Amino acid sequence: MLQTIINAWKIADLRKKILFTALIIFIFRLGAAIPVPFTNIAEGGLLQGAAEGTFMSYLSMMTGDAFAYGTIFAMSITPYINASIIMQLLTVAIPPLERLSKEGEEGRKKIASITRFVTVGLGLMQSTAYYFYLRNQKYLMDLTAEGGAKVFFEIFQALVIILCLTAGTAFIMWLGEQINVKGIGNGISIILFAGIISRIPTMVMQVVSYFNLGNNASLGKGNAYYAYYVLAPLVGVMALLMIAFIVWMDNAERRIPVQYAKRVVGRKMYGGQSTHIPMKVNMSGVMPVIFASSILSLPPTIQMFVNVSEDSGWNTFFEIFQATHPVYVVLYFVMIIFFAYFYAQIQYNPIEMANNIRKNSGAIPGIRPGKPTSDYIAKILSRLTLMGALLLSVVALFPTVFSQIATACLKLGGVEEGLNISLGGTSIIIMVGVALETVKQLESQMMMRHYKGFLD
Repeated sequence: MLQTIINAWKIADLRKKILFTALIIFIFRLGAAIPVPFTNIAEGGLLQGAAEGTFMSYLSMMTGDAFAYGTIFAMSITPYINASIIMQLLTVAIPPLERLSKEGEEGRKKIASITRFVTVGLGLMQSTAYYFYLRNQKYLMDLTAEGGAKVFFEIFQALVIILCLTAGTAFIMWLGEQINVKGIGNGISIILFAGIISRIPTMVMQVVSYFNLGNNASLGKGNAYYAYYVLAPLVGVMALLMIAFIVWMDNAERRIPVQYAKRVVGRKMYGGQSTHIPMKVNMSGVMPVIFASSILSLPPTIQMFVNVSEDSGWNTFFEIFQATHPVYVVLYFVMIIFFAYFYAQIQYNPIEMANNIRKNSGAIPGIRPGKPTSDYIAKILSRLTLMGALLLSVVALFPTVFSQIATACLKLGGVEEGLNISLGGTSIIIMVGVALETVKQLESQMMMRHYKGFLD
């Protein structure tokens, strides 16, 4: 990977694209540090003392902590991601959109334009909800005016905050599109990558704090604190192993062999070659994890806005959806597998794949054309989806399960602090996936520039 970046830097055209992408990332991180007017958020941020697993903590992870500190990029690129997911689902459900997606470049441009409007609409809705949350939690500046002047300033304050957040979302969407045109990699993925990777210093400081907790053993506070000297480096080793596992999972694929028949066109003979259809094991990427975590984070988020007594049944219901509860882990696992199958059904159509093979005079060796071919592809697709979902579940759930087991063991030894890993499996999957995708794009562009055509 490093060698690819070094080789790309030596090419003037690619060097300009890399510098342009770095400039966009700098602008994004700069905007993520500029607070919205009329806000008064404490030093620890909105999520200080908040439980993990809420929609708030999820948004904070996706925005690189911009959400927690109320900056102009607090919504980040999440409205665009949600709009893209909605448009993908509607393209399958609504026939006019499905026809539009099959009209080539012009159709894709129209869908992209609709996605932009949906993004602004979602950004406006999320910004409005964010404003009311800041207002209810007393994170807005107090207004000294009274009477009609106070009402006017409250309305003005609300409009400024909501419009600043919505404009920040639209601006980030524009920045992502500029990366697509003039930079390297997928713009939206690069911005998401930049937000998540900015949390790495927080994780490093957290690991250092675990080393400091280990010093409590030497102060006579309990020998169990010595365990932190093992757990702290183990977190770093675990992160490296997870990265290696994700790289292997992302590159793993099942190749379906296809044999094309020979055919004569004029005086030339075409076909007769053997090829294959590559099908990735993790064909749905990180989307099942994002879907599952978004849905499971809604009940804890609702709990933040309502007052529930500890003895009521609602309190027991909300506790199930905390990230530390065993039922949450089971639900997370089941929903990842469900959404992996759901997303695979949207992305792949075995009947269409079988028809395309048949139209090109091809056949899978040992399988008859038509329905047997589509059934064969569907069976392979189902097995790969299950395998990919299980591997994805391991990556997504392992940090949470590891933290809970380590915390339980420490509590048995009399240690109350426990262990909490701030950089979860979802973050690592997104980071590694974007890095691999960007490097592949660099390699393909370098290959095009070094390709010798027939004139050479």
